[in-house]
This record gives sequence, structure tokens and C-alpha cells, in this order.
Amino acid sequence: FLMERKTHVKINRKEVMLAKLRKSCSCTPQKLKNFIMDFFPVLRWLPKYQCKEYIWGDVMSGLVIGIILVPQAIAYSLLAGLKPIYSLYTSFFANIIYFLMGTSRHVSVGIFSLISLMVGQVVDRELLLAGFDLNDDAPPALGDGSLQNDSLSNTTAFNLTIVGINAECGKECYAIGIATALTFVAGVYQVLMGIFRLGFVSMYLSESVLDGFATGASLTILTAQVKYLIGIKIPRSQGHGMLVITWINIFRNISQANLCDVITSAICIVVLVTAKELGDRYKHKLKFPLPTELVVIVVATLVSHYGKLNEVYASSVSGAIPTGFIPPKVPQFNLMLRVAVDALPLAIVSFVFTVSLSEMFAKKYAYTIRANQEMFAVGFCNIIPSFFHSFATSAALAKTLVKTSTGCQTQVSGVISAMVVLLVLLFLAPLFYSLQKCVLACIIIVSLRGALRKFRDVPARYHVNKVDTLVWVVTMSASALVSTEIGLLVGIVFSMLCIVVRTQRPRTALLGQIQDTSFYEDDLEYENLSTVPKVKIFRFEAPLYYANRNYFLKSLYSLTNLDPNLEVARRKKYEKKEKQHLKKGNHRTANGLGIGETTLQLVPKQIDFHTLVVDCSSISFLDTTGVNTLKEILKDYKNLNISVLLACCNPSVIDSLKRGGYFGKDFGSMQEMLFYSIHTAVLFTKDEK
Repeated sequence: FLMERKTHVKINRKEVMLAKLRKSCSCTPQKLKNFIMDFFPVLRWLPKYQCKEYIWGDVMSGLVIGIILVPQAIAYSLLAGLKPIYSLYTSFFANIIYFLMGTSRHVSVGIFSLISLMVGQVVDRELLLAGFDLNDDAPPALGDGSLQNDSLSNTTAFNLTIVGINAECGKECYAIGIATALTFVAGVYQVLMGIFRLGFVSMYLSESVLDGFATGASLTILTAQVKYLIGIKIPRSQGHGMLVITWINIFRNISQANLCDVITSAICIVVLVTAKELGDRYKHKLKFPLPTELVVIVVATLVSHYGKLNEVYASSVSGAIPTGFIPPKVPQFNLMLRVAVDALPLAIVSFVFTVSLSEMFAKKYAYTIRANQEMFAVGFCNIIPSFFHSFATSAALAKTLVKTSTGCQTQVSGVISAMVVLLVLLFLAPLFYSLQKCVLACIIIVSLRGALRKFRDVPARYHVNKVDTLVWVVTMSASALVSTEIGLLVGIVFSMLCIVVRTQRPRTALLGQIQDTSFYEDDLEYENLSTVPKVKIFRFEAPLYYANRNYFLKSLYSLTNLDPNLEVARRKKYEKKEKQHLKKGNHRTANGLGIGETTLQLVPKQIDFHTLVVDCSSISFLDTTGVNTLKEILKDYKNLNISVLLACCNPSVIDSLKRGGYFGKDFGSMQEMLFYSIHTAVLFTKDEK
């Protein structure tokens, strides 16, 4: 039977686009109100806030996250190559802006180790190009909060007139200038992606690519912190192969290790790891996580201050952290041009981590988010703080998990966390002057446990899917051994190549009938399948397009044990020889047979079928080459009196075949060439023959 297709009304795309444009450009009070409410989701949910039900969980989770944020912000400043005060600014502004614009109730947006590393790599590169010394162990500045000249922290001053700044600027000033310019451009990219609805870009970052990228970056972060752990002074490596170069420098200078820093690092790592393991084991009994990082920082600061570890043992310390806020400053446009390319991967990674975490927790707690609004939110979390000496932010899994485990209900908890950071900014920051950098390095390294544990999952990942494991290994290796940006690009390209290769060489099979049923399956995979006499059923498990055309033909000819082109050529050659013998009057053929026996030779024994059924159920689409390939086999097999039938074609494949002229001009033979199941094609063949 032939199913009748529905008639679809043709849509005038031009009129539709004009109608949408008119609708979007029109402005009414109600539309303006909806736009503002959508752009600031807090206006929708805050008036409905159930204070008695939500306030305790939000306050509790906000306090816990705020306590965790302070030591992490100070520690991650090492990754970004900036002073701790800028990390605190970043944590404060990100929480406030996401509270106003975010649609997720649970994610914690703020400073993130991976983003800090990417910022730090750009900052270090630009500092090096500007002629600054990357050794950050020089005597610290007095911490007066001035960004005009901090030459005390670096003896090299740089006149920035070449990049459009007509004032002399020191190392710290130039570093934060690069970071804010990078952050601003990344935020603009994210907002533009939201305007043009380019969120689909995140689809090309598979789970294997993201995990491999995070693990490779974690190895880079770990390597960068080793020099602080053991207290040696080596130059900060730049460019490709930073991980290998850094380890070579570490082993060359291992004899200069500071014993005080080594002992402090060992104690801190043992305490932090032990506390984390106990917290994970007894988390169901604890109402909130142990503030281990804060306790370690407070104790270490007191020991360092009263033990005078910096003066007596030359242990490197954080230095002065100014209180209050530095006056806002517009990011330099000319610096933006220098980092415009670097901002693109930063924008994509920041957006992907934020949206993926938002979707994960929205699904877990049964509510919805708007991915496009999330892109706007994270974009403005970068644009606005860049005027206040902050750098790029993203959602962080570890802090989000802590947030949910401590009873977070809404983003009010983010405001509470921001208030905790504000308290440190206004009053407590100078108290961390004597905090050793090795303690901060320990906090960073212990926070990488989750990413580094991915190595333990490799055997299980390999058992589930070998190709995904290969993508993970390639992305991780490139991110660690080359650079994070190159690693991300390599991971995306390699994962897409894997998809292409899998469609180029897909599974192919000859099918047999399941006994006493109308179903057919792979003859090599299942037992007790019966072969349909004189019929070959061929399955191709991929779209048929230009890249796999040759493999399709090769597999078909191999499985059916017949290449129609070779067979036709052989027959023509044989007929030519026979005609030559007959012209000479020889009534015996070239094989010594009589003329009457020649016909038997023209039908070789290996042709044991008269019908080929192509199972198209796995062919999702055809391009022009695919249609021509099917037309080619139809013609070639017809020369051998073999019928070719198509079964289980989806509507798009049928339309492609119609447009390509597979069924002829009037589609008159379509009922005899196309079937909606393999079994109907087989029954038709039996009836015909």
C-alpha cells in the first residue's frame, strides 16, 4: 500500500520575518514591562518570596558560601596573576549582578579556578610582552589602593602611550588593565551571543571535551602552584608546553626549596584533605560543610604573623590587601584589541559551565531556566564588574553543591555571600597580610580533587565508550601539554572528526528473518535467523552522503559478493570473445563448450539472488551524491536483472529521492520500488517472482 502524504502549506518566509520584525520593533507599555521583567527576573520572583519558608536556608547557605569565597578568592588571585583585592571585588559584584539577572535559583556564580587560569595566562603573556618581570616574589606594595603607580611591587615602569594610555603605569596597574579589558570583551561576546541566540555553540562542547579540558587545565593549575608549595623562585612559564617547562625548572631549582614553606604545605594539605574526606563521608550527618579553608587560613595567618615566618625564614606572604573600593575605571579600548581573540574561548567556557550547571540543578529541583537569559546574566557579570577592577567569572560546581546542601532556596543566598565578602573588603582584608602563599596554593590544589579524580574514571569510561574516552584523552593532553585554549580547540575539532569518521565507516549488515515473525535483524549478531531465498537485505547505519558513498558501495558489493560493474564488464568481454570465435566459423566457444551451452556461462553461479532490499531505516538524510549513488546501483543491478527495493525510508529521504528523479518523472513506479517495511518488500518480491 502507498500512504498518502499530507499537503503542507508553503510559508512565505519573507512575510513571516517581516511580521516578527514588526512585532519585535513595536513598543507598548505592556511589552516594555514584560521586557524589563524578563531582563531582571528578580522582579518576578522576589515579590513572591516566601520569607518564613526560604529565609533560613538562604541565610545559612549564603553565610557558608561567603566564608568559603573569602579564602578561595584570595587563593585564586595567584592563578590570575593579580592582587587578592581584585578577586574579592570579583566575588562581590558577580553575586549581586547574578541575583538581579540570573534565572537559576541555586548556582553559585563567582570566581572559578579554570577561568582564573585562563585570565592569568593572558595577563602573564601581556606583562612579558610589555617588558615586566613575571617574578611575583618582589617586595609587595604598601597597599594604598592606588592604581596609578605601583612601582614598589615591580621595579620596571612602563609608559603606556603605545596602547593609548598617557600615564605611566606599573606592573599591577597594567595587569589589572589587561584583565578588565579581557573580561569586558568576553562579556560583550556573551551578550552578543545572547542577542543573536548563538547558544547552540555549546552543543559542540561534549561532556568528554569539557571533562578533558577541565582535567588538563587542573594539571596546569597544579603545576603552577608547586613553586609556592616548596617556596622556590622560578620564572612563570609562558606559551605552549608551559607544564613541561615549569616542571623542568622546578627540578632544576629543587635544592633552593624553603623548608618552612614545605613543612607548612605538608601540614595544610594533610589537614585539608582529611577534613574534606571526613566531610564527604559524614555529609549526611552534617547540617553544613566544615569551613576548613577559613580555619586553616586564620590559624596559618596567626602562626605566620607571630612566628615572623617572612622575616626569619623568608617565607613568601600575601602582602597588604587594601580596604574599601578603588574608584571605577573604564577598560582601555586599545587593550581590548590586544586580547580580543583570547576573550572568545573565555566567553564560551564561562557560558557553557554556567548554563550546564543551571540546567542540571533546574532539572534536579523541578523548575526551568532560560538559557538565553543566562547568557545575558553571565555576560553582564563580566561587563559591569570590569569597570570596578574585576575579572571574568563563571558558575562553579563545588560551591553550587555546597549551596544546595546547606538549604539554598533562591539567589537571596548570593546577596548574603556578597555581604560577607563586603565585610572582608571594608574591614578584615588587612588582617591577611602575613598569610603565606604556600597556604593559598594548598587550598587551590585540594580544590582540584574532583577534576583530578577523573583519571580514576578512565577504565569505566573506556568500557562505556572507547571513542569518548579517546576524545577525553586527546583534549586533556592538549590542554595540559600545549595550552588551555589550544586544548579546547583541539578537543572540539577532534570530537567532530570522530563523528565524521563514524559516519564515514558505519556498521553495515545483511539481515535475516526472525523465525515466524515479520522482523529482520543482523545475521552476524543473532542466532537462528533464516535467510530469505533469492533475496539480499542490506542495512547501512548512517546518512548516505558524499563522504561515505564509496564505503557504502564497497560494503554492499562485499556483503552480497557481487560487484555489478565487474560482472557486466566480464560478460561483455566474454560475449566479444564468443562473437570472434563465431566469425571464424568455430562452433566451439572459448571455453570449449558448444553454442547451446554458452548461455549457461552468462549466468555465473555466484549470483544467488534476484532482489536487493536496502533497509533505509538508519539513513537519516541523503545529499545529491547519496541520491545519485542509489540511482547508480538501481541501474547497475538492473543490467543483471536484479531488482532493487527500498524499505523504511523516512519522509525527508523520500523527498530527496523524488527531487533527484529516483522514481521517474511521474513517480509511477514508486509503489513497486518503495516499501514502508522490510517484510512488505519481501512479500512483494515473492509475489512478483
